[in-house]
Amino acid sequence: MSASLAPGLTPMEEMKRLSGLEFLRGIRDGRLPPPPIAHHLGFTLAEVEEGRALFVGTPDFRLYNPLGSVHGGYIATLLDSAMSCAVQTTIPAGSGYTTVEIKVNFVRAVTDQTGPVRAEGKVINAGRRIGTSEGRLTDAKGRLLAHGTATCLVFPL
Repeated sequence: MSASLAPGLTPMEEMKRLSGLEFLRGIRDGRLPPPPIAHHLGFTLAEVEEGRALFVGTPDFRLYNPLGSVHGGYIATLLDSAMSCAVQTTIPAGSGYTTVEIKVNFVRAVTDQTGPVRAEGKVINAGRRIGTSEGRLTDAKGRLLAHGTATCLVFPL
């Protein structure tokens, strides 16, 4: 994993030439820029293989809601990233995708004391036009913090 490039966007022509897995490996390896949202929220793509993506981050006080815990939007963003990128690993060159639905279940409160978290997404089904996946957010001890499912639409770029 390398963070050598500044956050940014990969040019569309380059994206069209890469499969989803090649694209994500480029981000993981530092050959392609990480997306701005990952930089802003402090998480990174740590592992990627066909049908699976793993993001890691460490939530802190900046992510708190008014009730004194990490905002659910941070958790949903990590899970959406992991679940949708798991689907992305299955798409061919010249294709794109977008999340059309996510469902998140919050199991435990996340705070700045939680420490590092892992959001792992795995494909359930990868069709030509629709991909579904599931995800789990866990802490360093492997305790489940949240879980969810996603549906993604695959389309030509």
